[in-house]
Amino acid sequence: MPKFEYTALDARGAESTGVVEAASQNDVVAQLRQQGFFPTSVAPEGQGKKPAKTGKAVAKKADAAVSGGKKGKSFFQKKTVPTKVLMIFTRQLATLIDAGLPLLKGLTVLAKQEKNLVLRDSIVQIADSVQGGSTFSEAMGQHPRIFQKLYVSMVKAGEIGGVLELVLTRLAEFQEKAQKLKNKIKSAMTYPLVVLTIALLILVFLLTTIVPKFAKIFQDMLGESEKLPELTLWVMAASGFLMNMFVPPTLWFTLIAIFGIGSGWWALNNTVKGIDFMDRMKLKLPIFGDIARKGAIARFTRTLGTLVTSGVPILQALNITKETAGNVVLANAITKVHDAVKEGESIVSPLEASGVFPPMVISMVDVGEETGQLPEMLLKVAEVYDDEVDNAVESLTSLLEPIMIVILAFIVGTIVIALFLPLIKIIEKMQTT
Repeated sequence: MPKFEYTALDARGAESTGVVEAASQNDVVAQLRQQGFFPTSVAPEGQGKKPAKTGKAVAKKADAAVSGGKKGKSFFQKKTVPTKVLMIFTRQLATLIDAGLPLLKGLTVLAKQEKNLVLRDSIVQIADSVQGGSTFSEAMGQHPRIFQKLYVSMVKAGEIGGVLELVLTRLAEFQEKAQKLKNKIKSAMTYPLVVLTIALLILVFLLTTIVPKFAKIFQDMLGESEKLPELTLWVMAASGFLMNMFVPPTLWFTLIAIFGIGSGWWALNNTVKGIDFMDRMKLKLPIFGDIARKGAIARFTRTLGTLVTSGVPILQALNITKETAGNVVLANAITKVHDAVKEGESIVSPLEASGVFPPMVISMVDVGEETGQLPEMLLKVAEVYDDEVDNAVESLTSLLEPIMIVILAFIVGTIVIALFLPLIKIIEKMQTT
């Protein structure tokens, strides 16, 4: 009787391999399913696939495959795919499979019409791998820069459960909602920064161009005998300081200071302690910290709920959610939840002990766990916090707009008043003479 090599997953998602004797590949699959395993690969002994490479080897292989055959363009070509492009691909593939089109045919159709070169090359390679006997999730796993662990795990769960089209639809919806939330948070952070930048540019223009001209007029008209108003002196001193910053040797000190601040900021965002410090500060910022916290909670609950609903084991889902949390504080809390669940404890206790999650989230998770509807409750929490982020962003935008206008008016008004006070003196002096 022939022997077959197999790779299979258990109920917790752990991978195991082995060799069994059976009349055919279908018999091997049947035997494994009876034992509670989910086969992902079955092949005659000696013809099985080599274990998939991971980490840097996979990244290098993906980069080489993407750039192959395009030596003239590959050096400047990006190795990632925009979220919107990947979202459209996922939605289209789900629609094609749901319509009854085989996976391989669907990939071929999408590869022909895809305009993004990186994604198109990746789809072609995935189709070749599937045609060669790999599962869809294994083929995707060879392109980690495009298909993240979350994506691959959900596709694997869909393959095991035979509901690939449903999982792809959920993935597309997840990407759409996550991108929408991300855009809202970005808009909340971007608006005040843009207005503040404009205000600073106007201030620099006035201090470096307008104020020096008026200072020369005041010197010619009033001379050294007349003392200028204090406000005017302050503005002229600020103008002189700013002008000296762009003249050597002060210019070199300025450039060194800017380089030092930039290097320090880069180092702070690229070390473990620095990232931890920055993520904690983000959550403690007034107004913006609350939005960042709500956005992180919405992302966490939606990711975990979508994974568990799609059939990914809870421990594996927590590991993936930790990697996609986007905040070290939240990731540490998820690690504690993972450890507690691994020991057979409840999710609620470590969530409450972390101090990151509001009481409402903990209560809803507790109810979901008690009623056996944890995935549905997690997705409901995500919807609630999506709405809260919406309301917070709208409130922030409506509040910041008049505040920024007042700040801008105050800056310009102060400079204008400082310049007009001496002019009044000059006019009075001319009238007396």
